[in-house]
Amino acid sequence: MVTEGDDAPEFTAPLATGDIESFTLSERIEDGPIVLAFFPGAFTSVCTGEMRTFRDRIDEFAGEAAVYGVSTDPPFALNEFRDQEDLPFDLVSDVTGEVSEAYGVAMDLAGLDVPGVETGEASVAERAVFVVDGDGTVSYAWVGDHPGKEPDYDAVADAAEAA
Repeated sequence: MVTEGDDAPEFTAPLATGDIESFTLSERIEDGPIVLAFFPGAFTSVCTGEMRTFRDRIDEFAGEAAVYGVSTDPPFALNEFRDQEDLPFDLVSDVTGEVSEAYGVAMDLAGLDVPGVETGEASVAERAVFVVDGDGTVSYAWVGDHPGKEPDYDAVADAAEAA
């Protein structure tokens, strides 16, 4: 897993903005720190609650860091989720699972005993938050120890401000 002090793994992935664009980490950090909030799946109860909390607390990040949700859902689904939840930030579609793998937060669905899914066939992102400073260094890293655990939003806001 990526930890504090590590260089943030570079990636390019689809970005759900209401449309579908491209997100490249190194291009985005030129504008300042970034919060990458990984979540297992759009439209699920805990994930929806987490993204709503970031939505409701977005003013704490304004001027400090840009917030991006990251999920293995396809960009079309993320656009609908973004629209339904009125999210004021964009969502990165890690549809290949490569971003979750690079950050060490890919969770094998077979490990969750999902019917019909064999080991290594499909994965989702664990719930995790990384703050990446303007130099591309991870200044904050948190990974939930079970799927229902949410991050300490105050700690994330403090890390974003410090970055």
